[in-house]
Amino acid sequence: MSERLSWDDYFLNITRQVAERSTCTRAKVGAVIVRERSILASGYNGAPSGLPHCTEVGCLIYESRTPDGRVEENCYRTIHAEINAIAQAAKNGVSIRDADMYVTHTPCIHCLKVLINTGIRRVFYDRAYKLETVRQLLEGSDIQLLQIGSGSAEEK
Repeated sequence: MSERLSWDDYFLNITRQVAERSTCTRAKVGAVIVRERSILASGYNGAPSGLPHCTEVGCLIYESRTPDGRVEENCYRTIHAEINAIAQAAKNGVSIRDADMYVTHTPCIHCLKVLINTGIRRVFYDRAYKLETVRQLLEGSDIQLLQIGSGSAEEK
């Protein structure tokens, strides 16, 4: 008999499957919002509904600079997975206050700001992505960013 998955592994596996719907050519990202072991909403990165996707017409890349002067590239066409999950919950009238989010990559600074304002309390992630850009924001908030590894979460 095989060992049963932990809840964290269960939701992270679902998050990875959600990411497979992504239409971003640069990274497949998935997000699942959970409260009391029930999925409230999910999202993946891609173009808004009904509009052309990067996989069909290419990316709309722009460059910006971080406060420390590094150049970043982003795509105007893509909505991030976290924002799509929040939008799905809002569209269906589902409150996400005090819920948790599972995401394949750590949220960018813009998504993290929105997650803080929506009342998400914990974000469980699989892979670190630009963690240094969100550290200061994390220090001033109540949200927890937790990496899942080997079925347990450790705070970062």
